[in-house]
Amino acid sequence: MRFLYTLLLYLAAPLVSLLMFLRGLKDRSHWRNFGERLGLGPKLEPSGVWIHAVSVGEVQAAAPLVSSLRQHYPDIPLILTTFTVTGASRARSLFKDGVRVRYIPFDLPGSVKRFFNRVRPRLAVIFETELWPNLYRECGRRRIPLVLASARISQRSVSRYRRLGSLFRDTLASGVVVAAQAGGDADRFREIGADPERTHVTGNLKFDFAVPENTIAHGKQLRDRYARGRPMWVAGSTHRGEEEAALEAHKLVRSAHPEALLVLVPRHPNRFNDVAEVIRNSGVRFVRRSRETDAEVPLSAIDVLLVDTLGELLDFYAASDVAFVGGSLVPVGGHNLLEPAALGLPILTGPHNFNSEDIARLLIS
Repeated sequence: MRFLYTLLLYLAAPLVSLLMFLRGLKDRSHWRNFGERLGLGPKLEPSGVWIHAVSVGEVQAAAPLVSSLRQHYPDIPLILTTFTVTGASRARSLFKDGVRVRYIPFDLPGSVKRFFNRVRPRLAVIFETELWPNLYRECGRRRIPLVLASARISQRSVSRYRRLGSLFRDTLASGVVVAAQAGGDADRFREIGADPERTHVTGNLKFDFAVPENTIAHGKQLRDRYARGRPMWVAGSTHRGEEEAALEAHKLVRSAHPEALLVLVPRHPNRFNDVAEVIRNSGVRFVRRSRETDAEVPLSAIDVLLVDTLGELLDFYAASDVAFVGGSLVPVGGHNLLEPAALGLPILTGPHNFNSEDIARLLIS
């Protein structure tokens, strides 16, 4: 099974690389440090703690752990890997020079070995649900302790992993410690092969989220700039189809509050232009955050602000009266409800919150 898995990855890697190349024609950041995806890149100081957070949400969730490690073990190097360009950008912005940020390699034997030869960690911590058989196997071969932190897995994923038989049973059986978010997650990890004695319920690290001290001040500045004296709500981390729903909802909001402003923050930067076209076709007055100096109408007269920049969602939550959290009207699984909750905002969400069922359930109750 591992041979077939690896063969399929070798066949898929050129296609993924081509996709990244094509994306790089619009956004050159997809080309930067591409060699790291093949396990290349500079050698780092050995015996560090390696943390993997696949994208923006997981990078944000890793922040409390990174902060604690830096506080209690200031002499141990920290390395954070991510898969997405936006995740890497957010990590560099969030952690500055205190953490070395690079891309995780494709799960190919050669790429994985080159990665470990350059990073040489003493401990690996992987956030939530990232099961990479060759990478895990190499951790075991090099006797690098591996922890799945804030680990979660849905019942739907369990069915998928079961169909792959021994591949994931072997992946989880090689000394991996599972620190599950909830009892149901722990049970599901045991179902697909995790060692019961190494599987524990430790809770969700997202609950350790602390609002950065300058967030409230930044929020006030944004409110003064875009919505002084106006009601303002945010639709954050939206996916395809959710922007249309938010624009329809905004018509209802404006029937009761004619001066209200909607702030749309799409989840993925490669959709910024598409979302701008959706807003334009709706006929409302809007500006893009990145191009507001070119706006033909004053900011005080716009109906919608499209935030086509990175790392500002939390500040816009702090500026707003109400927050809708995306990925929940469509079956993506929902994004982080705790960020607006930590700011005391009323929160709207759709029915699809299987990524963080415990958080949604607690907030609803």
